[in-house]
Amino acid sequence: MIDLELDEEYQQLVDTVREFANEVVAPVSAKHDAAHSFPYDVIAQMGQLGLFGLPFSEEYGGMGGDYFALALAIEELGRVDQSVAITLEAGVSLGAMPVYRFGTAAQKERWLPALCAGEELAGFGLTEPGAGSDAGGTQTKAALDQGHWVINGSKEFITNSGTDITTLVTVTAVTGTKTRPDGTPAKEISTILVPRPTPGFTVEPAYNKVGWNASDTHPLSLKDVRVPEENLLGERGRGYANFLSILDEGRIAIAALGTGAAQGCLDEAVAYAKTRTAFGDTIGSNQGISFMIARMAARVHTSRLAYYAAAARMLAGKDFKTEAAIAKMVAGEAAMDNARDATQIFGGYGFINESLVARHYRDSKILEIGEGTTQVQLMLIARSLGL
Repeated sequence: MIDLELDEEYQQLVDTVREFANEVVAPVSAKHDAAHSFPYDVIAQMGQLGLFGLPFSEEYGGMGGDYFALALAIEELGRVDQSVAITLEAGVSLGAMPVYRFGTAAQKERWLPALCAGEELAGFGLTEPGAGSDAGGTQTKAALDQGHWVINGSKEFITNSGTDITTLVTVTAVTGTKTRPDGTPAKEISTILVPRPTPGFTVEPAYNKVGWNASDTHPLSLKDVRVPEENLLGERGRGYANFLSILDEGRIAIAALGTGAAQGCLDEAVAYAKTRTAFGDTIGSNQGISFMIARMAARVHTSRLAYYAAAARMLAGKDFKTEAAIAKMVAGEAAMDNARDATQIFGGYGFINESLVARHYRDSKILEIGEGTTQVQLMLIARSLGL
């Protein structure tokens, strides 16, 4: 018999993060969303709780946990504030994890302790104006010159790239050409660590986004940026392949975020349906409303099972690419569908930005786009079926 109950250690983590989300994150979420301000105090307290170090070894100041622990924490944060949840997800999965997975001993010692403590943040510069889902279309270039990489190009939609505590952005760049097995030429794409500040590396003004307003997101420009040759992260020419493996893991974390958002919408809808009266009775007694909420509950349940299953395969050392794609797609759609339904249930109150369901309505759409669109997930699933 399969047991899907969390063990005591995982459950203690969930309980701790849930209490933190309710008592620390939720009370200031509307304020930061309205002001488009980064919640530095909240992030500092998350660092003190050890959330940024959850999946990293104690050698580098981490908590010695695993990726599933990170996903559980992200789910609880995503329930009340997606901006805070994505700050953690991107800071760990896209910021620190590439250094942990592919960095040299010196790179790990230099960067990981502060990243694990949440005292510093890192971003990952992959997306470009002409290279999003097709990251192989990277145009940014890097060439060696007297022991330094000289980088020129631009990046878009880079999370955690412009905060006051951002000290590092890893960028993908074309460092040459290579030959495919069939003899045709291809771009050699590598990843390079670019500290902040570095001359020529400019963080452009933040985007005015539809949602995730308290999350830090900027375009970046790199003009003759020089960094030491030893800032190459991992093997030269393996940058794209390495990032794809990071993205597979990240999809589990994004699925956890989507599950949390869907759960938050469900919680709000249930509470409102039990107290809001119309025509002499609570609206939850209306079958049209109760059935809508029942479907919301089913979506939460399904998306949670999907990311649990993907995480279980990952921790067991099995291939999990397809399961991660399924989880990411299912959870992103669950978050968007539940946000729409919760907003409908709340009526006019759901159209007010200060309400949690309104924020989820604006925030959730990006879960069907970021870290691989729904269409990309469908493509990956179809390929796994031999199509």
